[in-house]
Amino acid sequence: MDTGLTTISEAAIEKHRATAQSFITRILVLEDPSRESGTALAGTNRRFVSTVSVGSVRRTREVELSKTVAAVHPDDQLLSIAQHMLLYRTRRGLAIALAIADVFAEGSDLESLKAKNARAPLEGDEAAAFKKLLSASAYISAFSLASYLFQLIDSDGEAPNDTPEPDFLFDTPQDAVKSIVAGLDRAIAGAKDDAELMTRARAFARVVIDGLLARKGRFDGIGPFENAHIRIDVDDFTLDGFDVAPGKRSKPLVMTFKKPEEVVGNHIAKYQSVKLAKMLMAYDFERELNPFVELGGFLFTFIGDGAPGTGKTTLIQMIAGLVNGYCQVAGYPFAYENFGVDQISSYQGKSGQSCRQFINNVLNPRVIGFGTIDDIDQVAARRSDDRASAGQQEITGVLMDAFGGAATVVRGNCSFGMFSNYPENVDDALRQRAGARWLVDGPQTRDDYIDIFVLLAGKNHKIPLGDHKLYAAQEIQRAVMEAYEEHEKPREDGLMKVYERYMKENGAPKSMADIGTYLHMIKEAEPRFTGRAIKNVTDAIKMRAMDIELPDEWFEKPEVFMHKSYDDKKAMIEELRGPFSMDMVMQEVNRYADSEFRYSDRSDDAAVTKMIRDTRLRDRAVREIEELKKKGLWNA
Repeated sequence: MDTGLTTISEAAIEKHRATAQSFITRILVLEDPSRESGTALAGTNRRFVSTVSVGSVRRTREVELSKTVAAVHPDDQLLSIAQHMLLYRTRRGLAIALAIADVFAEGSDLESLKAKNARAPLEGDEAAAFKKLLSASAYISAFSLASYLFQLIDSDGEAPNDTPEPDFLFDTPQDAVKSIVAGLDRAIAGAKDDAELMTRARAFARVVIDGLLARKGRFDGIGPFENAHIRIDVDDFTLDGFDVAPGKRSKPLVMTFKKPEEVVGNHIAKYQSVKLAKMLMAYDFERELNPFVELGGFLFTFIGDGAPGTGKTTLIQMIAGLVNGYCQVAGYPFAYENFGVDQISSYQGKSGQSCRQFINNVLNPRVIGFGTIDDIDQVAARRSDDRASAGQQEITGVLMDAFGGAATVVRGNCSFGMFSNYPENVDDALRQRAGARWLVDGPQTRDDYIDIFVLLAGKNHKIPLGDHKLYAAQEIQRAVMEAYEEHEKPREDGLMKVYERYMKENGAPKSMADIGTYLHMIKEAEPRFTGRAIKNVTDAIKMRAMDIELPDEWFEKPEVFMHKSYDDKKAMIEELRGPFSMDMVMQEVNRYADSEFRYSDRSDDAAVTKMIRDTRLRDRAVREIEELKKKGLWNA
């Protein structure tokens, strides 16, 4: 089969709709009677397992799935939304599974063997190959149906742990999906309400997938399907070979959370992290919008850069911990995902697909989301880098489109953070889509180093602290004010020259025109300081204007702020807002421009180092060639 992305047309699925409808209405299946007796254990849905062997005797059972689903509410002639959804998803899944079986047949010898067998019964090797491929096709259709149900059935209930496997049949694709329909009918029989119905159905789909994967080794002909990538856009359904997609239920977050006081140094990054966590909680689920998006200053994307060991992972743990805690108080769902190098695939299109799925999971407007791309320089590549893999280039394209594409919609329910030790290796266009720049430089001062040593050393000692006020330097308001003041003048040498020339020619800036002149001079010195860079600077200034500390009391009880209406939240935030000053503007211009010069200098340094190394190698090669020539060994 083609290893690229395969899309199945609606016409190909529609062709099987009548068959699928008949399968959910009434089918006859052969089942092993030894699997269960007809006597239920009192108070449970489980049955006695017969200890008497009946050999290979099978019995016929009539299955009417639509009637079993309707029996959940026997007094109601109309189906509930959940009942209808289950029947519809099952019918749709059946049609898709049979269409996928057709795709497999077209991509293998099965289609031609079917045509031959229709004319005259096959014999010998052809008959064996036909049987093998037909069984493989049956297995694939069963897996497709189970995956479809698992991905598209929503259920929040506790899954039962005694869901039985179906009595699998792999003679033909139709037999395979019928055996799953029969198993589904048995699994949902006796459900007391809609919630139990959906929980049982989803648990059954998981059991079917596990059962199929356990039997996978029996089928020789399924190899080509391992590399298949099938996408049904209408249903938002993706099938990547036999990979098990997580479905729509988010997994519980398992992470070591950090508190703000456990993060030493990184004052501006820590301050903005706390602000970001509170900012996300202003999101209004009814309006599907955050007041900070309308008022300005919402942080949709940011990039954190610094040397290894300076605290980037700790910042991630702190943000996720804060947002998770606030969400638990408010009763909101929280989705955290990290996209890493392990999700880069060698198959064409799959890396981009995985990245798009990651983006969609975090963007979901029904959750508060936080997505991270750790080591972004390894995950995404410069478009000019001819050594980068196709998967890295796909990811770069998807991230650029998601973070600043024509169809990007910022609702304010989520934020994406990119982290890197080498941000100069990230594509310029992708890096500039990061609305904020955080220099993660770790502990810097004497007080920082005392604090971090005491924190990490623990309490299993009696050594006195000495002349030091523990964690006073980590007090966010005081520390961040000092950190911002450090940006009144640039840090990078290249920007410092521009700043000094500007001050010499124009004096201290007093008007908007003065700021524009300074920005233009920066542009002349650093061509990458584009219009998008100006937007990022103004966003940072707006964020500073919204440099308001939302009171902790607002987040202790949901009704105080988080559960209020959109308009009430907006009014409460506006009351705290103040105008921005010239000092703020210069600090943010210098802070952002510093990062551009820093990346540019690093990139230039790396290029110079490479050229020096190449020249040294070339000189060494010339010397060794000359020595070989003197010894008469060259061309020997």
